Amino acid sequence: MLVNLAAAYDCVRAFSETDQREDLRSIDVPMLIAQGDDDQIVPIADAALKAIELVQDGTLKVYPGAPHGIHGSYREALHKDVLDFIS
Repeated sequence: MLVNLAAAYDCVRAFSETDQREDLRSIDVPMLIAQGDDDQIVPIADAALKAIELVQDGTLKVYPGAPHGIHGSYREALHKDVLDFIS
């Protein structure tokens, strides 16, 4: 809500116009991908479900009903999943 609009535009442009597939394929450490399945900004089918197929050692956590900002209402579940992942 407090983001600079020019920075937000640049971020969306970079993510939507940059092919990150080779970068994802080159990651050789365990990776946690967390996304809500009701993300209307970056739909899960266009993001996490594709990314998890490209990383070598990925763990996908899907939060049913969660929107784009999972850290808000889903903070406790996300924190637990991050701690579980790193331990």
